[in-house]
Amino acid sequence: MTENNYAQPLRITLTAWAAIVLGALLGLGGAYLLWLGGSCYYLLAGIGLLLVGVLIRRRQRAALWLYALVLLASLVWTIYEVRFDWWQMAPRIDLWCVLGLWLLLPWVNRHIAPGQPWRDGASVLLGIGLLLGAGMAVYSLTQDYHRLPGYFDESRMAAADAGTASRSASQWTAYGGSSRGERYTSAEQITTANVGRLKKAWEFHTGDLPGEGDPGEITNQVTPLKVGDNLFVCTPHSIAIAVDADTGEERWRFDPAINRKAEYYQHMTCRGLAYHDGSPKNAVQDGEAPQSSSAAAPRCTQRLFLPTNDATLYALDVYDGKPCEDFGEAGMVDLKVGLGDDALGVYLPTSPPVVTEKLVIVGGSVTDNGSVDSPGGVIRAYDVRSGELVWNFDPGRPEATEPLPAGETYVRSTPNSWTIATADEALGLVYIPMGNQTPDQWGVPRSPEAERFTAALVALELETGRVRWEFRTVHHDLWDRDLPSQPTLVDIDGPDGAVPAIIQPTKRGDLYVLDRRSGEPVVPVSELLVPQGAVEGDFTAPTQPASKLSYAPDEPLHERDMWGGTPFDQLICRIQFHQLRYEGDFTPPSEQGSLIYPGNVGVFNWPSVAVDPQRQILFGAPNYLAFVSRLVKREADDERPGSGGSERGLQPNLGAPYMVSLEPFLSPLGLPCQAPPWGSVTAVDLRSMEKVWQRKNGTSRDSAPLGIPLTVGVPALGGPLVTASGLGFLSGTLDYYLRAYDLRTGEELWKDRLPAGGQATPMSYVSEKTGKQYVVVMAGGHGSFGTRLGDSLVAWTLEEE
Repeated sequence: MTENNYAQPLRITLTAWAAIVLGALLGLGGAYLLWLGGSCYYLLAGIGLLLVGVLIRRRQRAALWLYALVLLASLVWTIYEVRFDWWQMAPRIDLWCVLGLWLLLPWVNRHIAPGQPWRDGASVLLGIGLLLGAGMAVYSLTQDYHRLPGYFDESRMAAADAGTASRSASQWTAYGGSSRGERYTSAEQITTANVGRLKKAWEFHTGDLPGEGDPGEITNQVTPLKVGDNLFVCTPHSIAIAVDADTGEERWRFDPAINRKAEYYQHMTCRGLAYHDGSPKNAVQDGEAPQSSSAAAPRCTQRLFLPTNDATLYALDVYDGKPCEDFGEAGMVDLKVGLGDDALGVYLPTSPPVVTEKLVIVGGSVTDNGSVDSPGGVIRAYDVRSGELVWNFDPGRPEATEPLPAGETYVRSTPNSWTIATADEALGLVYIPMGNQTPDQWGVPRSPEAERFTAALVALELETGRVRWEFRTVHHDLWDRDLPSQPTLVDIDGPDGAVPAIIQPTKRGDLYVLDRRSGEPVVPVSELLVPQGAVEGDFTAPTQPASKLSYAPDEPLHERDMWGGTPFDQLICRIQFHQLRYEGDFTPPSEQGSLIYPGNVGVFNWPSVAVDPQRQILFGAPNYLAFVSRLVKREADDERPGSGGSERGLQPNLGAPYMVSLEPFLSPLGLPCQAPPWGSVTAVDLRSMEKVWQRKNGTSRDSAPLGIPLTVGVPALGGPLVTASGLGFLSGTLDYYLRAYDLRTGEELWKDRLPAGGQATPMSYVSEKTGKQYVVVMAGGHGSFGTRLGDSLVAWTLEEE
C-alpha cells in the first residue's frame, strides 16, 4: 500500500471524528442553552453535525445530504436572526462553509462513499449551499444597518465664515480650547481638500513612563495648552513641561516629585493644566492672544495651575515653570486639608481646574468602590493670586459655603466631581458635573444630600459657591453613571433668538441640553419606567430620566445580539447572556450577576463632545460595550482588599455588606460578547436637535490576531476636535491612529499611525512665527483600556507643495 493509500483512510477518519466531537460539543452546549430558555438551533445543529460524523465514519453518502441540509438551515436561520449584517453573519456560517468546502474536495469527497461526486445530488446540493453562503457574504458587504447616511448641505457648511475671526486661531488656552469647552479651533488652513497632505512635523518624548508601584490605570489623557509660543502638558506623574510649539523642543520642566510611595489604588493621570492671564489687559478672552512667551513680564503675571496625583495644586510661572511664591505656601496649596488622614492616594485631582478672572476652582476623584468611609467630594474655590480659600461647596452641607475652619473635616463619603467643569463668567456660574457617592453599586445609606447631587449637573454661584440650580440625570444611581464629560456652552439659534445652552453628555448616552441660566431642559426630558428589584436592603427608583436627544441604544440586547469569532464562542456568550440578570437598561446589580448596557465606561466618558459654534454642529464618538456587575456578599470576617489599581475585577467596598465584581462582557476568546459595532463617529444638528450622520469608526488593527485591520467600529476613549474649515479629528480608538473626518458627511479623509494608544484629545493652533497650522495629540496609551503605553507628543502640519 502506498503512502497516499494510507493517508486517505486517515483523512476520512479524522474528518469523521472532528464532526463527531464538534457536534457533541455543540449539541451539549445547545441543550443547556435551550434549558436556559434560549434558541434550539445549536442543539439541532449539534445533533446534525454529530450524525454527519457518524455517517462519514460509516462511509455513507447520506453524510453529504445531511450536511447540506444543516448548512442550508444555518443560512436560513442566520438571515432570520440578523438579516445581511456581515459582522453578525460571518461567525454564524464561517465554520460551516469551511467544513462544507472540505467535504467537497475530491480527495475527501470520493472516499466518503464510492461514486463520482459531482454526479450525485448530495454534492450538488452542498455546492448550492456554499454558493448561497458566498452570495450572502458578498451581498452583506454592501449593507450597513448601523450607518446613518445623512449630510449637512453646502449652505450650512459655509455658515462658519461669519464670526470665526472673533476667536484667536493661534491659542488654546483651556482644556476645551476656550472657556466654553467646545474643543473647536477657528483655524482654517487645513481643509477637507488638503488634509491628505498632513505630515508629521515633530515628536516630543516626555520621558515619563510607568514605574514600580503605579496602578493599572495609568494613562496619558492630557490635552496641551497653547500660550504664546509654547505648548504646555502634564504627565501621569504630574510633571509639567513646556515645549516649543514649532519645533517640539523642551523649554522647561517642573517635577513636583509626587509621593511615589503612596498607594494609588485606581488612577494615575493628568488630563491637563489650567491657564490664567493676570496682565493689565485683563484675563485672556476668546478673541485675544496672550503675550508671547519671549516678552518681558513680571513673574507669575501669567500662570499655569498644575493638579498633582498626591493632591496638591501648584501655580507655575508660564515663562520658566517655577512655582509662584505668592500662591499658597511657596506656590502650592495642599488639597488634602479637610479630607481626613486617608486622602493621599484616594483623593486624586486628575482633571484641570476651572480658572476665572478671580478664582481657581478644583474638584477631585475619590477611589471607586474602595470603602463606605472615604474622603468627601468637596469643590473648592481659591483666590487665583494668593491661593486663599474663598468658598467650598460640600455636597454634604451645601449651604455652608464659607471656608472650612482649620481643624475641621468636610462631610465624608459624598458625591465627587472628577471630570472637567465649565464656567460662564457673564452669568456668574460654574457648572460642576457630579459623580457618585462610593460604593457605586450599593446605595445604602445615602443621605438626602447625596441623592440630590449624585450624577447631577450643579450650577454654583462664582461669588459664593451656593447652588443656583441642579439637574439630576440618574435617580439613586447603582450603575456608576456619574457625569463623566465636560459640559459645553453654546448659544443655540431658536425661533425666539439665541438660547444660552449647556450640553451635558452622559454615560447612558443622553445629551442633556439645558438653559444654562436656569437648568430647564431645552430638549424635552421624560421619565422612563425601569426594572425593579435591588438586593435586600437597597432599593431602585421607579423611573429614570431620559433626554429626547440620546445615543442610548435603541433596543435592549437580545440573545441574537450575542457574538463571537465562531459558532462555539458565540454559543458560550448566549449561555452567559441567559445566566445573567438582564431586563434592559437600568437592570439593578445582583448576586446573580447583572448585565449592564451601556456599561460603566459609558456611551460618553471624559472625552465629551466637540461643537462648532458657528455651524452649530456637534461631533462625538459614542461607544457601546456591555459590562457585568456582580455583587459578592461579604462574610463577617471577609476583609479581602479586592483587585485594586483598576475599575475592573473584585472591588472591596469595605464596610458594605457586598463587594462588587466588574468585568466587560467578553467571550472566552476575549472578544466582546455583543456584536459590533462598538464605536462610531456621529454629528448632531443643534438647531433641529436631530442626528444627521453616524458611521462605524476604527479597525481591529491593534487588537486582532496578526494585526488584521477589519473595520468593525471599535471603542474610543479620547476626545474629538472640530475646525472652522469643516474637519473633525479623533485619536482615541483602540487602533493607534489620528483620523480626520469631513464634518459634512462623516467620511474619513485621512489617518496617520501613532506610536502608542491615542487616548487623549487633539488640539490645533496656527503658529505665530511661521503661520502654519498644527494638529497635536498625546500618544501615551491607557493602562486599563489595554492600549500600548508611551510618552509621545506628536504634531502634524501640511506638507509643502
